[in-house]
Amino acid sequence: MEIPDYDKTYTFDKGVYEKRVYQGFGKADPDCQLRLGPNITDWPKMYPLADNLLLKLAAVIHDEVTTTDELIPSGETSSYRSNPLRLSEFALSRRVPEYVGRSKAVAAVEAQRRAGEKPAELVEVLIKVGNVGELMDNTQFGSCVFANKPGDGSAREQAASCQKVLGGFGNICYEFATKRYRSNCINWGILPFTISRDTEFNYDAGDYVFVPGIRKAIAEGIEEIPATVIRKDGSSEPLTLYVNGLTADEKHIILDGCLMNYYANNSR
Repeated sequence: MEIPDYDKTYTFDKGVYEKRVYQGFGKADPDCQLRLGPNITDWPKMYPLADNLLLKLAAVIHDEVTTTDELIPSGETSSYRSNPLRLSEFALSRRVPEYVGRSKAVAAVEAQRRAGEKPAELVEVLIKVGNVGELMDNTQFGSCVFANKPGDGSAREQAASCQKVLGGFGNICYEFATKRYRSNCINWGILPFTISRDTEFNYDAGDYVFVPGIRKAIAEGIEEIPATVIRKDGSSEPLTLYVNGLTADEKHIILDGCLMNYYANNSR
């Protein structure tokens, strides 16, 4: 069968794009407020790492491996990828449903501390490790996840970012399942702590881990970091944490609080 010849001339009407797509390159107007869509929100403010760190365990998982899909589910959450606050509501929802509420409670106390208050919870814990007045001013309070081997599976960065949005400042594990998940934690200012295989992590959600001098340790590349666990019953015991093999850039990212802060600080 012979295919008839026809006009193959192609025309392109760029007017459709000129009317519907904003061409703003090179024409930035700093006085114009950015308008966000109904399901798009900005990231909450992230703060530089303080001198000391107090972590409250919000999830303790002893599974052999914890996947990124358990840390933040895929599927139903995808529609919130431009809404970090809403997306974070799904963090660990399939594995530790209480995690979000626990982390929010910690973040609320940290907000009080930043506002100059002295929350009773912090006073009660800090009095066990030092001078409350001094520590209150230079100790960040954040939530923490313990898992034997977290981050297996996809390289979904939201597995880390959702923890930070909820006020997470640390992961403690025997080892990270993937380098990518560890890097994502670092990029969000989450301390990638590991512990020795000889250490039995027999602590529960609600226990605290106090890490004095953490900022100095990161800045100077100290990899073995002494910490103190304060249990809910008030007892305490030492715990050795490790932060191994940070690059120079990774140290600065953690000190600045996250990769976004690092870029902002170095673009001036």
